[in-house]
Amino acid sequence: MRRAFAVLLALVTGVSLMTVSAPAAQAAGSCSGTITYSGVQSSGLGELVIYYNSSNGGTNSACFYHRGAAYGRSAPTFVQIYRCALPKNEGAHCTPSGARPTDSGDFSYYAGPVAVTGVANYCVEAAGYIGWAGERHWIYSRQQGC
Repeated sequence: MRRAFAVLLALVTGVSLMTVSAPAAQAAGSCSGTITYSGVQSSGLGELVIYYNSSNGGTNSACFYHRGAAYGRSAPTFVQIYRCALPKNEGAHCTPSGARPTDSGDFSYYAGPVAVTGVANYCVEAAGYIGWAGERHWIYSRQQGC
């Protein structure tokens, strides 16, 4: 009886830890919806994609995908998205307003999703990189979705 209880307790503890340790950025959005921006790095190793849906006063999500030689290979990967302070200036860099959700780690396929809400009538900007051969290969969307 004690052995069965110990096994059950270990299972419950393990499941609880897995639930608590889920990254918050994963719950904020999804890598799906209407694509408002897609850019592939000049190195061909990564692609930054911004998605939009109309929920929560407008929600933009971003994911950074591994491409080419990096696809399926674990590498440091990062993605970030934020709402711009000024409503319209598509194509320029912006001053962030509010939260800047990020996701980073050693991933094999993509980082994200990260999301911001309440973006109706505002631009967003996203950035991402993949670490490859000792270099960070960055891409910036500049202001999109204005």
